[in-house]
Amino acid sequence: MNVLIILGHPRTDSLCGALAEAYRDGALEAGVEVRELAVADCEFDPDVRAESPADQRMEPDLREAQERIRWADHLVFVYPNWWGTMPARLKGFFDRVFTPGFAFFEYDEGEGAGHEELLSGRTAELIVTMDMPPWVYRWIYRQPGNNAVKRATLGYAGVRTTRITNLGPVESSTPEEREGWLEKATRLGRGLATGPESRSTRVRQTATAWLKALRLQFYPMSWVAYTIGALAAAGSSAVLSSPVYWLGFAFLFFLEAATVLSNEYVDYPSDRENGFAGPFTGGSQVLVDGELNFADLRRGIGVALLLAVAFGGVAVAVGPGSPVAAAAVMAVLGLLALGYTIPPLELSYRTLGELDVAVTHSVGVLICGFVLLGGAATDPLPWLLSIPFLLSVLPSITLAGVPDRAADRAVGKETIAVRFGIDGAATVAMATAILASLTAIVWVASGVAGGAYGPLVLLSVPHASGLVWLLQNRLRGRSEPARIDGLMVASLGFLVWFGVVPLLNLV
Repeated sequence: MNVLIILGHPRTDSLCGALAEAYRDGALEAGVEVRELAVADCEFDPDVRAESPADQRMEPDLREAQERIRWADHLVFVYPNWWGTMPARLKGFFDRVFTPGFAFFEYDEGEGAGHEELLSGRTAELIVTMDMPPWVYRWIYRQPGNNAVKRATLGYAGVRTTRITNLGPVESSTPEEREGWLEKATRLGRGLATGPESRSTRVRQTATAWLKALRLQFYPMSWVAYTIGALAAAGSSAVLSSPVYWLGFAFLFFLEAATVLSNEYVDYPSDRENGFAGPFTGGSQVLVDGELNFADLRRGIGVALLLAVAFGGVAVAVGPGSPVAAAAVMAVLGLLALGYTIPPLELSYRTLGELDVAVTHSVGVLICGFVLLGGAATDPLPWLLSIPFLLSVLPSITLAGVPDRAADRAVGKETIAVRFGIDGAATVAMATAILASLTAIVWVASGVAGGAYGPLVLLSVPHASGLVWLLQNRLRGRSEPARIDGLMVASLGFLVWFGVVPLLNLV
């Protein structure tokens, strides 16, 4: 293995310089070929003064840097975090070295523009020092500098970042802490004996990637609706210990897994262009970040579908309900769930995706639980239970399209936010939130749905009012997409009144 260590600190006699040396010593012990490059020692103009970096005269030191990068199998960048990102000189190095024709090739032909990664097959790792606790940088600041290097620079050129090591806070560190960091850098270099990732790291990263791809944060919504349906059919909480109940839930879990993974697969062009991906929007980014590949997702989709069919088949065979009705509900539910992105339905590309998600995660799974546990699909009870729940899902799923709007529009995806704009999406979210609360009030007042919507659901009214206020003041009038994590939390929290309240009342 050929390893190039690039020191990005503008001073070579720094902690970063010592870390680079420690990593080199460990790498040499591992028996790999090592070369070093200090950006501070390179003579070059860090500014791009020509129309394109490729048009500017390349200084000899930069040509040598490109040759070393071509030679390397693994790149190690050691630099400090200043103002949330890299030092200016390292940024200038990237601007001048990662040029068109060397790091990537852009084209504009056929069906649209795109680019080819010219440094594919290489890996990289980042060792970053900082004057804040690493956990603060990662979880509160969301590590903007690391993401910029990993995704927007190295990732764009096809280099896969295998590991990021954040060290800090430096200013208040003790000599013992700094010595520990140096020893850690040596161990990282020594670990190259088994490749850029250790076996345990590879296993952990693979497991983490799959958990990330599954997006488990969305599954509780389906479980709540399914359980409401099962409780309404059985009339007793004893159903929660029934094997049929758990077989049906396993069917829904793996159907949801297949749906989420298929969305990840089909939506890759949109996710790749998305600059506002978050925990609830923009996909999991596992394909974009190279954590999993298309073949992995195909296998995952296949396994999930097989398990869904297996558990669903057993549930239908042993369940107390009509096998024909249960199988029909499961088949329709599966068709709608997978049809969100998969051809020929591709509902998310036809401005029907939001409605599809709302229907499948409310009416669909609730009726599934009701029929599977012995209820009749013609009974009005599950339908009445699901109407407020359906309306309460629409605000969050509609708002989820706002951060994705530019990327979705670029690939021809017709979400509500794309077709009607951000103001239109906000209007739909406000209207459906209000309708959900009004419907629940009517249900409570008239005793509809067996009293499942008790007085506690009236608290949805101030929640809906607060959500409308937030949308009016923070989203309406916005012309460009942005991260809206706070609004997403507020809209997802709205579901509690229409899911948890009837669930508790039925229990």
